[in-house]
Amino acid sequence: MRAALIGALRDAVRSGRLAPGTRLPSSRSLAADLGIARNTVADAYGELVAEGWLTARQGSGTRVARRVVPPEPAPPRTPPTAGPRRRPAYDLRPGSPDVSSFPRAAWLSAARRALTAAPHDAFAYGGPAGRPELRRALADYLARARGVRTDPERIVVCAGFKQGLAVVSRVLRAGGERDVAVESYGLNFHWDLMRRAGLRTMPLPVDDRGARTDELAGLTGVRTVMLTPAHQFPTGVSLHPDRRAAVVDWASRAGGLVVEDDYDGEFRYDRNPVGALQGLDPERVLYLGTSSKSLAPALRLGWMVVPAHLMDEVLAVQGAGEWPTGALEQLTLAEFLESGAYDRHVRGMRLRYRRRRDQLVAALAERAPRVRVSGIAAGLHAVLQLPPGTERSVVQGAAWQGLAMDGLSRFRHGADPRGAGEPGAEDLGAAELGDALVVGYGTPPDHAFTGALEALCRALPG
Repeated sequence: MRAALIGALRDAVRSGRLAPGTRLPSSRSLAADLGIARNTVADAYGELVAEGWLTARQGSGTRVARRVVPPEPAPPRTPPTAGPRRRPAYDLRPGSPDVSSFPRAAWLSAARRALTAAPHDAFAYGGPAGRPELRRALADYLARARGVRTDPERIVVCAGFKQGLAVVSRVLRAGGERDVAVESYGLNFHWDLMRRAGLRTMPLPVDDRGARTDELAGLTGVRTVMLTPAHQFPTGVSLHPDRRAAVVDWASRAGGLVVEDDYDGEFRYDRNPVGALQGLDPERVLYLGTSSKSLAPALRLGWMVVPAHLMDEVLAVQGAGEWPTGALEQLTLAEFLESGAYDRHVRGMRLRYRRRRDQLVAALAERAPRVRVSGIAAGLHAVLQLPPGTERSVVQGAAWQGLAMDGLSRFRHGADPRGAGEPGAEDLGAAELGDALVVGYGTPPDHAFTGALEALCRALPG
């Protein structure tokens, strides 16, 4: 382990991923992040100091030595398709939490308790709605933490948000719907899921108050809209209270449906979380939630809170071949919720992400004071406004430095899904929001976050 750590640090310095003068985490902090003994880290640091790769001074910590490191010999040139792409040194793309912070010990304890108490029928073929233990736990938690009005019989457990959205899209198409309104900035793969179900997506403009729900009445034939009201992705704004009320009223008048994506509603920093839109009208809002941001995407645990008049249709589609989440994972999450471990984990991550957000804002204020930051009241990403015409060059320049980032234009309805930012054939007039970066500060582990910020500041114009 010591040799592997020494080799990894040497490579990071040699390749420039750890720039000269960069302060390294303390031996205690890095040992905790990596799950190894502190003495192992201290010994590795000591050897690299002796070799001249690092310097250590009282009161200044351990830093990368300020000297020129000759570059590695260039590898033989190969065609672009001959091998895998090199992974970026830092990743500030939005959409992922810090998976290194997954609460392994607490989750394992919950799994043991859940397995010990599991009834025999938990090991049989389950029903399409999911385990009743998890549905009861979710009903209590969602009412308390998100203001969702439901009971366990209205909750359907799914294998993550994508499966839930796919099921809802198929239900809508089977019910005769053809068009669905979506926010003009969002995630391309969500729109693709709906299109594969036979639905056409119609963009609804987004501004500093969220989606322009007043324009729904002008979309002929549209009776369904999908929104991220608590924290619009990617702009980071909350849907204005007037628009929240207006969209529920529209759904009631039109006999329609609002599909609510509550992807990171638990993470709000500057004031209390914005409650779920579903609480305004449980019969006109279908709520979709997930553990992907609060725990980890790999769990594949999501849930739908379904209006009563759609419950039979959702269960029919869910039970007709959709792969369910394993019963043991469901029982573990139920135990995790009921024991209070989930609340404790979310509180801890909220503090951690808030510190990262504050670090990001402070670094930009010092190094790039002309860059305006928005969308920082909640969630795991921020929006950095750029001078007109610079977005693509900044993203490309960052990639050359080993930093993965996304520009705002990538998330525009009809944009090239590869991130080029050019409108495609299905762009139906989505409003432009200007050049910007969408910086995800949840992805890097703690020991890499300072280096990621350093790389970001180097990539910004000016």
